[in-house]
Parts: sequence; C-alpha cells; structure tokens
Amino acid sequence: MNIIICGAGKVGFSISKQLSSQGHSVTVIDQSSEDIKKINDTQDVKGIVGRASLPSVLENAGAENTDMIIAVTRNDETNMVVCQLASSLFNIPKKIARIRTKDFLEGKWNKLYNKSNIPIDVIISPEKEVAKSLFRRLEAPGALDNVPFANDKVKMLEIAIEKSCPIINMPLKNLTEKYPNFKANIVGLERKEKFQFLKKEDKLMEGDNVYVVVSSDQLIEILKAFGHEEKTSKKILIIGGGNIGFHLAKMVEENFEGARIKIIEKNKSRAEEIATELTSSIVINGDALDEEILKEANLEESETVLALTNDDENNIMACVLAEKTGKTKRTIAIVNKSNYSLLQSSLNIDDLVDPRMTTVSRIMEHVHRGTIATVYSLLDGDYEFIEAKVLEKSDLLNKKIKESNLPDNTRIGAVVRGKQVIIPRGDFVFEKDDLVVLLASRDQLKEIENIFSII
Repeated sequence: MNIIICGAGKVGFSISKQLSSQGHSVTVIDQSSEDIKKINDTQDVKGIVGRASLPSVLENAGAENTDMIIAVTRNDETNMVVCQLASSLFNIPKKIARIRTKDFLEGKWNKLYNKSNIPIDVIISPEKEVAKSLFRRLEAPGALDNVPFANDKVKMLEIAIEKSCPIINMPLKNLTEKYPNFKANIVGLERKEKFQFLKKEDKLMEGDNVYVVVSSDQLIEILKAFGHEEKTSKKILIIGGGNIGFHLAKMVEENFEGARIKIIEKNKSRAEEIATELTSSIVINGDALDEEILKEANLEESETVLALTNDDENNIMACVLAEKTGKTKRTIAIVNKSNYSLLQSSLNIDDLVDPRMTTVSRIMEHVHRGTIATVYSLLDGDYEFIEAKVLEKSDLLNKKIKESNLPDNTRIGAVVRGKQVIIPRGDFVFEKDDLVVLLASRDQLKEIENIFSII
C-alpha cells in the first residue's frame, strides 16, 4: 500500500518503521526538519519537511495515489484538516486521525465525523486507549499485561516468571499432563531482552516474561498456576489527573465495586475540574513528590500506585517512593523514553508502560489487509498478536495445522469457534468462520495477510 503519515513524533516514527519493514511504501510529513532527518537517516521511507495541512505538500507527498493517510501530528485541528483534504481533494480511501481533545470526542460533537462533515474513518484517542490498557492490568493483577481478543473470549497475558513459580524448570510438554483441563497456550517469551518461540522441550526460567493465550473464563486459575494469586486492588492511588488518570479513575469507579480511588493532581484548576466529574474518587491538589501530600493521600495504605503524569522522572520517583513504604503491592509508571526500561529491575518498579506502543497497536489494526482485526504489538513491533477470521476462500479452510502453509515464525494461541475456545494441536482442522488468535514475527505479516485475505 501507499501510505502517508502526517507527524514524525514518537508515534509517527514507530508506525513508519513498522509499515516500511512490512513492505509498504511510506511517506512521512512533518514541519520539523530534525525529525524528518532522523526518519530519513534510519528508515527506508520518504521524508518531507512541510505543513501537512497544505494541499501542495500533500500533493508533493503523492496523495493522488495514496491508499491510506494517518494523521498523528501534535495538533487535533491539523489532523482533522488533513483528513478533510485527503477526502475532498485527493479521494484517499482510508483516513485515520489521532484526536485528544475531549470536546471533539464526547457528547453531541462526536457526530461530526462522517462523509458529510469531517470524513475520518478511524479516530484514535491515545489517552483513552492507554487508560483501557491500564484498567486491564488492574483486572488481572498478577499479569504485566492483559489484552482481550475474539470479543473478550480469549486473553493474551504477559506474565513474569518469579522464583516461586510452581511450573518453573518444567518442560512445556509436561504442563498439559499437569493441567489437562486448562485452555491455555504459552506461545513465546522474552528472555534477557530477546524474544523466542517455544518448543515442547523448553522450560520456563526465573526472569522470563512469558506470553500466554488463555480462555477468559480461566484467567484467575491460570494466573494461580504461574504462582500469581494477587487480589484485585481496592485501594488505588493515581498520580496525575490528566486525561489518562481521569479516564482510568472513571473506569475503575464504574467497574470495581468498593474501590477507593485517590488522585493527586498538581494543577489546581484541573484538580477542581475532575473532582466535579468523578463520582467517588477523592482528588488532592498538590505535588506527588511532597511528603505531606503523600501522607494526606495515605500512600502507605495504597495497594496499587499508578504514576501517570507527563513527566517520566516524576513518575519513576513517585513509584520508588511508593515501593519504599514497603506496603504498596504494585507500582505502574508511564514512561515515554524507552531507555528507562533498563532501570526497571534495579528500581523495583513492577511495570513501565510505553503509551506510544498502545497507540501504534490500535492504528496497526486498521492497516492490515484481510480479516485481521485486533492487533497487539510486542517489542517495538518486531512481533504482533493478531486476531483473524477463516473465510470460505482462505488457504486454511479444511486443513490441519500441521499441513497448513503458516510461516515458521508463527504460533497459534487459540481458536474460537462459536462460543467454544479451543487450544489447537497439530491435527486440528480449520473451519469456516473460525477466529484465530496467533503470534507472528514482523517479517511474516505479509504472508499472514495473504492467508486471511478476503479475496
């Protein structure tokens, strides 16, 4: 496909990197010559310095022959104008825009986005997506991540293997005998910062991060099998009352009965604003690194602390302070700089969340061809969890897994057939309308798209 990306920030950079490596023809537009130089120097894409909201710049980028435009500039209005021009002047079939401002997303104004008004096909709200991701982590307290697939019938869990894990050093082939009724599949792991697919003889080791596809109704039992029996937190402290913190608090209020939420927000007017919009959360105006403010928020009683401000260093420091109390069970910090992950274990922070990859995963869902739906990117897009449907003309139809043409660097985690979740083995035969949840490496995605093609 020919794709134009407007915005060469962290999200634009990551998307262009993934798309170009998958063989798409990518052009990136940004007003920052420095950001464009970085892209031109490191990626096989065309970078253009200019204002993406100018028709002449879009024309120079090849808009007349473009299949998709992705507007992820720092300005909502620019992203909307880009999509309008892409439709009105260049008839670009698919238009994706990142929109942050609440007024553009909620209430009666969200009816703006249609062919008659502002023709945006897909709207991505990063703050809402990150809040959803954090909420899923709270839902499964023993997991580092928790991603739903197949209408929430299946989950992908990222689980840390600790010294106390009951199945540590046990060959994977023995797990089926030990847990014959489990609907779960360990499809890969990250060991010493390197990803690897697993074979039957492989064993889990302390320090591994494993990726497990599970039936949603067995989530708690499967986490227990890995040695994680943490209970859902009821006392939650959120540091940062921005859009992410606000949306997360709202979700917890609506879904966790009896939850006690406290939010520390530095900006007084923002603190007052969210206090009026939340039902039961307590909002404290102050600096989360101030000892008196932390005492007021009863830090020592908090079971989970989430540091969600725009300042990476403050988020890390807040989590370190929470860990030093010795009573906080879990700390989660948002960090935009990837090099902080190297400090995670030494600082004893449970989870560092990169909001950029959450946005990238959501955008990639709408880029893949065929019946591919949910997409979740791992390790900066080197691997992707994918959900796809087997159609009547699919190469997989009526074939056994062991006889299929699935690429080597692919692992099927689960298949959903109607209401049934199946963990397939080599003799499993695909049927029409099966929903397949699989993990594939980036260089195999084109083959996967062809296998699940609509045509």
